[in-house]
Amino acid sequence: MSGLKARINAGETVIGTFVKTPAPHVVEILGLAGLDFAVPDQEHAPLDLGAMDQLALASRAVGLPLVARCLGQSPARISPLLDLGCAGVMVPHVADRGAAEGVVAAVKFGRGSRGLSPSPRAGNYGTLAAPAYTAKSDAETVVMLQIEDREALERLDDIAGVPDVDVLFVGPADLSQSLGCSFPSAALDAAIIRVIAAARRAGVAAGLFVGDESQIAPWRERGVSVFVCGSDQGLLMKGARRIIEAGRAC
Repeated sequence: MSGLKARINAGETVIGTFVKTPAPHVVEILGLAGLDFAVPDQEHAPLDLGAMDQLALASRAVGLPLVARCLGQSPARISPLLDLGCAGVMVPHVADRGAAEGVVAAVKFGRGSRGLSPSPRAGNYGTLAAPAYTAKSDAETVVMLQIEDREALERLDDIAGVPDVDVLFVGPADLSQSLGCSFPSAALDAAIIRVIAAARRAGVAAGLFVGDESQIAPWRERGVSVFVCGSDQGLLMKGARRIIEAGRAC
């Protein structure tokens, strides 16, 4: 699980999906399927801290890194998810450098403000000494900042330039809403390309949500390397529809 950040920073293509169901079995199955990571979605799904605890435990069982999409940007929303053993966070609506700095400060012990206790799962229940725990966490935890607002497009270099940011991740639905364009559209594609260019200038990865696996290859050619494709609910819906369509065709 500790290799996700290194893979992202090396420019490898990594593929995950959103998890919206508060059931650890889902994470086990996705891990066994071979995904690179999964994103439990606290922003748009009923995943409280108790549910996140169970998902993080399942992720450890199958070695599937979880990058939790937080419900907000505050340290009170971010740090507990990392204590549970999540491999990183995806933080919505980061629109300026100040917000990006705040996220990094909530994630990285080295910034001096994240609350420290090696007692949670992330510290192996106290069996890691504090210096080893903080060093390991700071070296391995992934920081994904979601670009979802018109204002953020004018501040991309400032946001991407914050040290310890790993991914500028485009949320295309919210970004299209902020821009007043449809999803998909040429205007939205142009905005995504601006994010990719800013990520490249800063030496960080560009990430993107795609609804279908057919969109991965063309966006990879444009420079995206971190993909979240659909969700557990979408995968279930697609599979169920294939079954009923095949049955009706008979």
